[in-house]
Amino acid sequence: MLWSKRFFFYDVDKWLEEHRADPLLAETGMARNREWFHMISEHVISMPDKWEYPWFAAWDLAFHTIALASVDIDFAKEQLDLLLVGAYQHPSGQIPAYEWNFSDVNPPVHAWAAIFLYRTEQALRGNTDLEFLRRIFSKLTWNFGWWANRKDSSGNNLYEGGFLGLDNIGVFDRSALLPTGGYLEKADGTAWVAFYSQTMLEIAVELAAHDRAYEDVAANFVVHFVLIVRAMNNIGEGMWDEDDGFYYDVLRRPDGVTTHSKSARWWVCYHSAP
Repeated sequence: MLWSKRFFFYDVDKWLEEHRADPLLAETGMARNREWFHMISEHVISMPDKWEYPWFAAWDLAFHTIALASVDIDFAKEQLDLLLVGAYQHPSGQIPAYEWNFSDVNPPVHAWAAIFLYRTEQALRGNTDLEFLRRIFSKLTWNFGWWANRKDSSGNNLYEGGFLGLDNIGVFDRSALLPTGGYLEKADGTAWVAFYSQTMLEIAVELAAHDRAYEDVAANFVVHFVLIVRAMNNIGEGMWDEDDGFYYDVLRRPDGVTTHSKSARWWVCYHSAP
């Protein structure tokens, strides 16, 4: 971890200008990351591998901070906070995923890492950094809202997403629109948001112990978690298959038919074949 630090500079607005893809101009070309023109990175960042993968990756970075905490807790907190500052986090609340496609969707593990670092510092130094926890929580509440508003298309507490860490290599690109129309509600994406709710609840409870203003926020994350669990286990409409004893993705087809992913993958491949 200590050998994988690297200075990373990327002026996205300049890059888009050079590729004639400025999103504020009427006539623009198409280029990746064009909606991230606000982003300017000029920081030392913990890389997955500064030789083979010399760029940051959001959820990798959160895991890096866990290892770094045992040797440099201040640097670990700085790294976790980095992608949540204005030069990185999108105005919509999304956290940039990685250089190739900032708009991709990674597992929301920053809240888990934040409470882990908070507890680690408490154990190592005998004191807590409430200011760090408040600042992180504020930005992550914004990010949680992005998940709820952008990745729950039908408002039924079942979530979509992209590169979410489980079964990454599929027969079609789950980060893109389906070639058949419709969309996937993903078991792993929904489970990640349930976990996100739990870790945000833990942070809110910790903050509420020092400031009662956080009590209502804590209650809100309880509700989110309960609604997700209910939606996943809803017989007929949810993700649980009683016969297999397994949670499946759900394909919402354009004709209104709902299909579990054990047959949905065949359906998408068959109907998108040339």
